[in-house]
Amino acid sequence: MRRWIGECGRQTLRARLIRKGLVVEHRLRAWQDRVRASARGLAIVARSRSEAGMSTAEYAVGTIAACAFAGLLFKIVSSPEVRKMLSDIISRALKLAG
Repeated sequence: MRRWIGECGRQTLRARLIRKGLVVEHRLRAWQDRVRASARGLAIVARSRSEAGMSTAEYAVGTIAACAFAGLLFKIVSSPEVRKMLSDIISRALKLAG
């Protein structure tokens, strides 16, 4: 009798685990389907979007141009003529203030 009860208990436990495994498997498949659908949607959006930004080469050229412009501004501002003009403007402002 004990053996029969033990077998029945094992079978119900086994049946429960199988059912839970099927539920988990079903949920996992549903989750995978949602992820695949999201990935497909993102791929479609990425393909349809026009190129709005710069590529790496364009970033490099833009950076070099910005550095060249900064160097030119530094050279102009540090020239003696511009320094004299700036110091004259500052001295006039200080005389007016006081």
